[in-house]
Amino acid sequence: MLYSKNQTKKLDKELFKNPTCEYRGTPFWAWNCKLTKEELLEQIDNFKTMGMGGFHMHVRTGMASPYLDDEFMGYIRLCIEEAKKKDMLAWLYDEDRWPSGSAGGIVSQNPEFVMRNLLFTTTPYSPDFKPKKVNVTGRGGTREENGCLVAAYDVVLNDDGTLKSYKRISENDTAEGTKWYAYNEAAVPTPWFNNSPYVDTLNKKAIEKFIETTHEKYYKEFGSDFGKTVPSIFTDEPQFAVKGTLSFASEIRDVFLPWTNEFPEKFKEFCGFDILDKLPEIFWELPDGMPSYTRYKFHDFVTELFVSSFCDTIGNWCDGHNIMLGGHLMHEDTLERQTEYIGEAMRGYRAFKKMPGMDLLCNRHEFNTAKQCASVMHQQGGEAVLSELYGVTGWDWDFRGHKLQGDWQAALGITVRVPHLTWMSMKGEAKRDYPACIGYQSPWWRRYNIIETHFARLNTALTRGKPKVDVAVIHPIESYWLNWGPSNQTDAVRRQLESNHRMLGDTLLMGMIDFDFISESLLPDFCKEGSSPLQVGEMAYKTVIVPGCHTLRSTTLERLEKFKKMGGNLIFLGDCPKYIDAQPSDKVKPLYEASKVVSFTKAAILDALEDQRFIDTRIVRTMGGLAFSVPNGTRTDDMMYQLRQDNDCKWLFITKSLDPSTPDVDPTRIIRVTLDGTYALEEYDTLTGEIKPLPAKYENGKTVFERMWYMHDSLLLRLADGKNEGALPINYPKTRGKIITKKVPVKLDEPNALLLDMAEYSLDGGELRPMEEFLRLDNECRKTVGIPIRMKEITQPYKITPTPPQHEIYLRMTFDSEITCKDVKLAIEEPENAKIVFNGNVIESKADGWYVDKAIETVPLTDVIEGENVLEVTVPLGERTNLEWMYLLGDFGVRVDGCVKTITKKVNELAFGNIVNQGLPFYTGNITYEFDVTVGDDGKLAVRTEMYRGGLIDVLIDDEVAGNIIFSPYTFETTGLTPGKHKVGLKLYGTRQNGFAQVHHTPGVYFYQSPNSWREGGAMWMYEYQFKPAGILKSPQIFE
Repeated sequence: MLYSKNQTKKLDKELFKNPTCEYRGTPFWAWNCKLTKEELLEQIDNFKTMGMGGFHMHVRTGMASPYLDDEFMGYIRLCIEEAKKKDMLAWLYDEDRWPSGSAGGIVSQNPEFVMRNLLFTTTPYSPDFKPKKVNVTGRGGTREENGCLVAAYDVVLNDDGTLKSYKRISENDTAEGTKWYAYNEAAVPTPWFNNSPYVDTLNKKAIEKFIETTHEKYYKEFGSDFGKTVPSIFTDEPQFAVKGTLSFASEIRDVFLPWTNEFPEKFKEFCGFDILDKLPEIFWELPDGMPSYTRYKFHDFVTELFVSSFCDTIGNWCDGHNIMLGGHLMHEDTLERQTEYIGEAMRGYRAFKKMPGMDLLCNRHEFNTAKQCASVMHQQGGEAVLSELYGVTGWDWDFRGHKLQGDWQAALGITVRVPHLTWMSMKGEAKRDYPACIGYQSPWWRRYNIIETHFARLNTALTRGKPKVDVAVIHPIESYWLNWGPSNQTDAVRRQLESNHRMLGDTLLMGMIDFDFISESLLPDFCKEGSSPLQVGEMAYKTVIVPGCHTLRSTTLERLEKFKKMGGNLIFLGDCPKYIDAQPSDKVKPLYEASKVVSFTKAAILDALEDQRFIDTRIVRTMGGLAFSVPNGTRTDDMMYQLRQDNDCKWLFITKSLDPSTPDVDPTRIIRVTLDGTYALEEYDTLTGEIKPLPAKYENGKTVFERMWYMHDSLLLRLADGKNEGALPINYPKTRGKIITKKVPVKLDEPNALLLDMAEYSLDGGELRPMEEFLRLDNECRKTVGIPIRMKEITQPYKITPTPPQHEIYLRMTFDSEITCKDVKLAIEEPENAKIVFNGNVIESKADGWYVDKAIETVPLTDVIEGENVLEVTVPLGERTNLEWMYLLGDFGVRVDGCVKTITKKVNELAFGNIVNQGLPFYTGNITYEFDVTVGDDGKLAVRTEMYRGGLIDVLIDDEVAGNIIFSPYTFETTGLTPGKHKVGLKLYGTRQNGFAQVHHTPGVYFYQSPNSWREGGAMWMYEYQFKPAGILKSPQIFE
């Protein structure tokens, strides 16, 4: 049991103040280099400092130590033993990179275990075929002509593109209409899977081999620690070959479906008919708008085969070996993505009996994704919900973002936080592995315990007892399957289903009506017969919503009929479902007419659920620059909550659900909170650990209180029987104070940096070529000599046979300087392999330290001279070499004009504003701004700074940390100071954005921050440097 401390009758207040490891985060720890005992132990110590409760040992791009060998297992053992010493947890991960299943390519070396897809095409195999492009994913979806014919068809379409007729014919028959061929093809080897293909996740024997290769090996070595120091093993993004559709019904092109060698036989056993007799119905619409039962059963069967072969096989093994299955499936977010990659997410969660999970990338607000996980966990009586969060947010993601994203996930049931990610090393391609890295490479890493302890305290309460949820929603995924046809015919319907699905989740959650989803495929096992309330596993629902479903299962209808008959509150949104089990039926109509029918609009939905409301949040007053935006008395539409019953008390967590439009202008509001029932309230402050009574008013059997609500606020309350009458004083923000508008002295924690990422170059002593950016010229040189290029999909170093590089690249970099400067250094990876010449002086390539990451070593240079400076670096070129950006470090300033960089005088003082324009464009470390204040006889001091770009701000008084400024209202207050002059320091913790991010990406254009985004081309790329603002951007106000 993960949360054994929750068995106490009441939450231990000391546990709340100082939560133990199981309540704390356990980040992805990217093992992406040559492992060493010393580095492993040091980084575990770092995690402890950061407030983490453990770590996921996760092999990622750059791994140079062989995977799953004895040495690797020895490192796992080392980390488990160190976790024991530090009262931490060591979490396993089941793969070399992701998706899970191939064991780094070991499993898929057996051709019977390789992922397969069905190629549906009008073009038969040809002996002259050549692949048009490299399949970089190895997960299907490209024509390979490496399989066998399974069927051929004569397809005739009506004028409107619907199926007029089709029949199965032989390979050599002549078709009356268009002849289509279906081939069973295998995925091909790819560098991502270490020159193997992905595994066949529809083949149980393949997954059993995966377990034998991975899980059994872990169990043999560490089984005695399972369920103790080793609570779980993480599986990551398993999937089947992606399902395709035609864009236009009449088009002629290749389309792909997931497949496996025994597909036809297993399908017939599951569905009772031969899928090959009816295959065209998956691709084309039937006439007169009729749904295809074949299409419906295909999606249902593929989902069941995937879940039973992959998820259940691993889940059952974990259940039998005292370890929780953790992790998440591929693309759980939308109806479309689920259909394409996994069929249905909720069905897969049945295997994650104690801890289903999700991932959250790019700071998307995927409320329904979290709800799918939490719903199955609630119904199965599980312990936790896991989330891999903060991924792909970029280097400039700050503590405000960490809290906001984590808060709404906590409200939706997330308790096991897996922050994405921390790297063991930034060497080579590893530094582009979906930053930001939250480890020691980020300047703020030692302060992360502020964030992690907040969530750990929250978890001590939100893992207790049982969730109080009265409303359930039938999940509409199966109605979406019916419409998986040509896009020109089905896209509008699919979009409407998708829009309704998201709108309903948003409306309920931000209308302060909590709910769970019901999976139709899981309902028969969770609910043997209908009742009121509807008992679904461990949960009982007073209200059930049918959200515009086109089809319902007969098993669902049976339970809803009994639920309604016994007095349950059944609501249909929109039209009556026309189909039962995807076949035309009027059976739903009597139930529909006897139930509450509501239009698919926000107001109508919330009005229909008003009698289910426990909490109401209303705006009393809005202040700040956005006071005009919402009328007073309006219900909030950007908050959500979780309510739990814990023995004789309840826990209520309320938080913001949406990010502010700007982090700088807070539409500060006074919020009136009304709770159904009479309660004595206690506030558990998750940022300070303080516990205090919260006074309230009591009206008509309800508990009412008002409070100032800033844009990063959240609130955890304990609700007990009784009253605590009174009014909570409203502390209004301070008005204008003394503004510091002049330049102030600053201290930098690191030397300033000049990024060196572009150079004239030559290959193997050839002619000097025009200036180019390093990553681009590296790949150009690789293409020239026939070495695999470096992109996201590269083979792991441990799988590449070490051979001495046979080529070299000469780089010539120039920059001007307005000053002479001593004690400068070059930050460069693997300096021992480089030949360095600076201003004609041969430099000894001997490192004397490191910059940002231990893999980026520093080499002393001769002085920077006034005028033009020339740096020449020659580096080897081979399959395992890495040409990476370099940095000139020293006590100087930098000016950037487009592509032109100039050294200027040292920065000793700054005005409050963007540091990019003040000599620090590439500086990514911490800055302390210093100024004097005079404290009056009352000993009070307050400092407000409302606009900053960095991780957070520490406030120092006389060189000692006194507090911090992170969240709105961006004010630090203290008392008890001696009257007179004091030195105040505002220490802004930097981010690595302007030195390590995509500084050549065209601004204003969205991009996915994958490793390949550093190598964009065309209009997405520009040589001129593009910076984001950094520093304290607005003059602080001092209240003395």
